[in-house]
Amino acid sequence: MLTGRPPADRTVPPAPDGEGTVRTEEPPAARYPAPVLRTVSWLLRAGAYVFIGLKTYTHAPALSPAVTVGVVGYVLSGLAMLLWWRTGSPVDDLGAQRARRPPWLTTLLGTAAVVCGYASVFPNADALVGLSLIFVADLCVESTIAVGWTVAGCTVTAVEAGVLAAGASRATALGYPVLVAMALIVSHNRRAYRIRAEQSAALLAQTELLRAEQRRTAVLDERTRIAREIHDVLAHSLGALSIQIQAAGALLANHQDIDRAVTLLTEARRLTADGLAETRRAVHALRSDVAPLDVELAAAADTHRQRHGVLVRLTVEGEPAPLSPDQTLPLFRTAREALTNAAKHAPAQPVAVTLTYEDDHVALTVDNPLSRRTDGEPRFATVDGGYGLTGMRERLLLLGGTLDAGVRDGQWRVRAEVPR
Repeated sequence: MLTGRPPADRTVPPAPDGEGTVRTEEPPAARYPAPVLRTVSWLLRAGAYVFIGLKTYTHAPALSPAVTVGVVGYVLSGLAMLLWWRTGSPVDDLGAQRARRPPWLTTLLGTAAVVCGYASVFPNADALVGLSLIFVADLCVESTIAVGWTVAGCTVTAVEAGVLAAGASRATALGYPVLVAMALIVSHNRRAYRIRAEQSAALLAQTELLRAEQRRTAVLDERTRIAREIHDVLAHSLGALSIQIQAAGALLANHQDIDRAVTLLTEARRLTADGLAETRRAVHALRSDVAPLDVELAAAADTHRQRHGVLVRLTVEGEPAPLSPDQTLPLFRTAREALTNAAKHAPAQPVAVTLTYEDDHVALTVDNPLSRRTDGEPRFATVDGGYGLTGMRERLLLLGGTLDAGVRDGQWRVRAEVPR
């Protein structure tokens, strides 16, 4: 008899931990593998078949039409049972077994059930009803409900026809249909268990697919985060370093101002050290040591003022409130990106940085006049590939914030907001 198949061992796809490790989920110790259960089930079937044959034909009466029908039913049952077993591989699930079994095999099994049911009411052949019950239960479980009920109905009809032909007792006429009904009840319970097992297996497969997709999404998110970190740290440091070096080169080429050029190169060396320190900070993800945003902005404004010799005015409006590192870093780096862009596109122009604490959000605004560059002024370039504001916008969107950049009232304005 069929037994509900437990889920087999599952191998979980490698997690994106950089180790390439494959984790295997071990089944509970009390759960037997499906092939073992299926083998035991078929051994019980085979034992029942042999027992029924020995009980029925060890002391068989002389050959008669009734005995002939019983022999045909017994041989037909053995053939049907063998084919039913052969078309269900031990490694297949129930759905795959049903897909492999042809329709004629269902008909053969139903025919064997009907023939054995008819012959079971004759003398010395009552054990054949056991084969009918096995087949009715199998068809009800593994085939459709309609097929199971149809075979059960035909078996009961064959039993009643045999009762009339053999002149069997009323107890036989009532008892055998009751046994068929009990087989239907048991098979319906088994069928419900099988359906739940298949649904659980399908849900498990969907869960594994969802987990795999979540792992893939996590990998993509991590790649995006790393790309932002690379730009936030390296692009800013290298961009500011590039401006310093180009300015030093312009002083040497156009004005032969060695002292000023040495000062700029010294500042460039300090920028390199700061960039290395910031890179280590990003690599080790030291988010807990971020200073308050207004302090970070004051330091950035002072650094920009010293590097480029321009006025940077920082204004804090509203009541300052503590922000999480996840909120502080994007706003701080947005300000730093805007300052770098101001030095690149509008050198020697003053910059106004405004930090506003509202009831439901914190806003950062960086304004600088549009470029008034003359043809004789050097044009500086950085290593920024155009991903600065794009990366900042993506980072703020993850926090539910916004980033706008454009010309406002004759000035270039970058405005970032994050909810509190």
